[in-house]
Amino acid sequence: MSRIGKSPVQIPKGVKVAVQSGALLVEGPLGKLQQRPHEFVAVEVDQAAGVVKVTRIDDGRKSRSLHGLTRALIANMVEGVSKGFEKKLEIVGVGYLAALQKDTLQLRVGFANELQVPIPPGLTVTCPDQTHITIKGIDKQLVGQFAAEVRALRKPEPYKGKGIRYENEQIRRKAGKAVTK
Repeated sequence: MSRIGKSPVQIPKGVKVAVQSGALLVEGPLGKLQQRPHEFVAVEVDQAAGVVKVTRIDDGRKSRSLHGLTRALIANMVEGVSKGFEKKLEIVGVGYLAALQKDTLQLRVGFANELQVPIPPGLTVTCPDQTHITIKGIDKQLVGQFAAEVRALRKPEPYKGKGIRYENEQIRRKAGKAVTK
């Protein structure tokens, strides 16, 4: 039995969870999320106990693999509508900077042209200063995917550490040519 899948998801105050026509609806103070669970797992909402339980239909390989995944996705939905998710990026390099213009993130990261990245709906992107980017949203996958796409535009290089990195990310540095002499 899946250790993650068998533990129930606690529903905090102010969050409503319902199963309607096969789709799981989660509504909280920050917004609404909807997801259709896979057919190999069953989702039950116990309003009296304030928990969501995920059970699998049989002990087949597919249902076992989806048991813990479905429970984790539901837990992320509940946390997203109650607290939200946040990723912070920092830009390192001389002349490297970020700015916001309406629904577009503008990046100057050492290329000949400025990079224009459209911000997907459902995300809030802020730039407290020119070298930091904060991405907030209720969908964990959307927040992480957008942060990864922005980071991939200019990954941190190993010699000087210049580029876009996650906050508190450790970059493995190389010594370069000088170490051989």
